[in-house]
Amino acid sequence: MAAQAPGGGLQWVELSVFIVLFGVVTVLGFVAARWKASASLDHLDEWGLGGRKFGSWITWFLVGGDLYTAYTFVAVPALVFGAGALGFYALPYTVILYPIVFLPALRMWSVSRSRGYVTPADFVRGRFGSPTLALLIAITGIVATMPYIALQLVGLEAVLRTMGLNGSGIVGHLPLLVAFLILALYTYQSGLRAPALIAFVKDGLIYVVILVAVFYLPAKLGGWSHIIDVSAAKLSQPNPKTGKPSGSIVLTATNQLQYITLALGSALALFLYPHSLTGVLASRGRKVIKRNMMALPAYSFLLGLLALLGYVAIAAGVKPITNAATGNADSNTVVPVLFDLNFPSWFAGIAFAAIGIGALVPAAIMSIAAANLWTRNIYKEYLKRDATPAQEAKQAKLASLVVKFGAVAFILFIDPQFSIDLQLIGGVLILQTLPAVAISLYTRWFHRWGLVAGWAVGMVWGVLMLYGIPNPNTGKAHFGGSALPLGKLSIFGWHPFPGSLVQIYPGFVALVGNLVVAVVVTVIARRFKVFNGTDDTELSDYHVDEHDEGLRPIGAH
Repeated sequence: MAAQAPGGGLQWVELSVFIVLFGVVTVLGFVAARWKASASLDHLDEWGLGGRKFGSWITWFLVGGDLYTAYTFVAVPALVFGAGALGFYALPYTVILYPIVFLPALRMWSVSRSRGYVTPADFVRGRFGSPTLALLIAITGIVATMPYIALQLVGLEAVLRTMGLNGSGIVGHLPLLVAFLILALYTYQSGLRAPALIAFVKDGLIYVVILVAVFYLPAKLGGWSHIIDVSAAKLSQPNPKTGKPSGSIVLTATNQLQYITLALGSALALFLYPHSLTGVLASRGRKVIKRNMMALPAYSFLLGLLALLGYVAIAAGVKPITNAATGNADSNTVVPVLFDLNFPSWFAGIAFAAIGIGALVPAAIMSIAAANLWTRNIYKEYLKRDATPAQEAKQAKLASLVVKFGAVAFILFIDPQFSIDLQLIGGVLILQTLPAVAISLYTRWFHRWGLVAGWAVGMVWGVLMLYGIPNPNTGKAHFGGSALPLGKLSIFGWHPFPGSLVQIYPGFVALVGNLVVAVVVTVIARRFKVFNGTDDTELSDYHVDEHDEGLRPIGAH
């Protein structure tokens, strides 16, 4: 018999525990302004990067809290719940991620510390002397980050909905608005120090909850063998809307390439997000980054355990809660409902608080990263070139508020499902900054106009491919997922793989097109000796460390 979702009444014990723990992190958020603080936070080095002096432990919790978000904790098991093995793509991509970014992250930290860069677009501006290319990178980062923040709200709302706060209209969103108003206030005051301090609480709670869940729930439900058998049988049943199986506990012939390219593309994209680099640039030195790249895979172990909860939810017969605002089943409530039905109320409250707080940490870092991009690469570059450090900090604080409430608007005025689609687009878009940001850390061979042309082609082609993907399960004709059949791949009307049902990740295809165009335009530009801007960086900048003599003082204008 299927376990039913919680009823419409408020779960008072769970809600009380949630409010108490939420109150604790709120206090920490405001106290953080004095934690490891200098005389003033009126400088982006201090407000936006925490003084560039976070050590190994703080950086580990900060970057971990940044990359493993509330949406991750509800969406990955929800994907496994609905599709099976494909949902585990998140596991290999986080395993291969850290070796891939180990060396580029060190070079980005060094050149940024040496030159005072706060954003990846700052680096591009200095490397190629091109405000235009830097503007494109900044806009891409902001556009890709906005729906990512909205997805943190999706995770937080899934928890609130499970606790009975599932109203329709503006009243139904009121708890969410209160939570984000509090987040906005302490981020405005404390900057990056707030999520850095709160991350300790968030990650501690998450580890406790997940470790309890993966031992307690299988024992209660008949063991892992039974859970896998039930999941295999359930996923193999035909979907009434498509007539095909909903998923499989092993990859199929058609989705293996999709799995590989999605994992690789996601790994290449993750540290291109502005919020990921913000955690790196806030580190004290290269040794801190090295230790973190070696230690952060511990979160991948956690993610693997978490993904398995999708199968546990199938075995427990969990049914997602219907979103009262849209009338559709909210698949993101699968894990919260599983916890609500199988844990004592007090522990479910702790689990919900862990997920809820898990929304605040990345949302704060993302809004700070987007605000830094706006301030450095749009406001200062185009609107007020003579802005003082204090004016930059003020502008970033205000921009962080705008970004947060822009993300809330996603949830208030559109179906949350669209924010998921927009984040899918964001992942494809941010991947197109790889040549200008990551590759350019090693070589300046690419011409700046080649990078601009490649960026434009990758962006347009990536979005067009996503636009053409339908979702039969929901009836959506466009932006229905990230699996493009090779038979639908078109290059100026030419279909190189006609009829093929093998699927691939569009972001990876768009990146290949980006690189090809960038190379061709670069060769042409070099042939005609087109000026390639001035490189403000020097070879030694890419190797500096915290104790080097003559290093630029933190907070220097």
